[in-house]
Amino acid sequence: MSLFSRRTLLMIPLALAACGFEPVYAPGGSGAALNGKVAVSAPNSVDTYMLVQNLEQRLGRSATSGNEYELNVNVSTAFRSSAITTTNETNRYTIEGKSNYALRSNQTGQVIASGTVENFVSYSAAGSTVSTLADERDARKRLMAILSDQIVSELYAAPGLGS
Repeated sequence: MSLFSRRTLLMIPLALAACGFEPVYAPGGSGAALNGKVAVSAPNSVDTYMLVQNLEQRLGRSATSGNEYELNVNVSTAFRSSAITTTNETNRYTIEGKSNYALRSNQTGQVIASGTVENFVSYSAAGSTVSTLADERDARKRLMAILSDQIVSELYAAPGLGS
């Protein structure tokens, strides 16, 4: 029984190598290819500012000159009432976020990766006005962190990055 487990364990790296698996942060991987080499577009709203801040944390802040890639992002959000009481009071809100992105090579001008990511978060509106505003601000930060993580994951999985 243990011999079977050892064989299976030894076969996993071979199976991953056969399917084209490549570590993201390995030398020549897509993580190394993007780290510190992506200039993210300037933010035009508070939500976009938080998204850009999270993207720069994940991808590394680039120098002002010599960027290999340019990442254009824009964000849209929509608020929805999620929980409404019988007296028509809203106890919970949902923020739905959508971000379009395009990674362009500065050398060739070609779009390497592009797409749209979507997600949502919710927050409580049952407390005081101050706590509801704090909950909304926290929910917006969480949503932008989620969207930036999705964008980075899709960029790392994009073909053509790395060696």
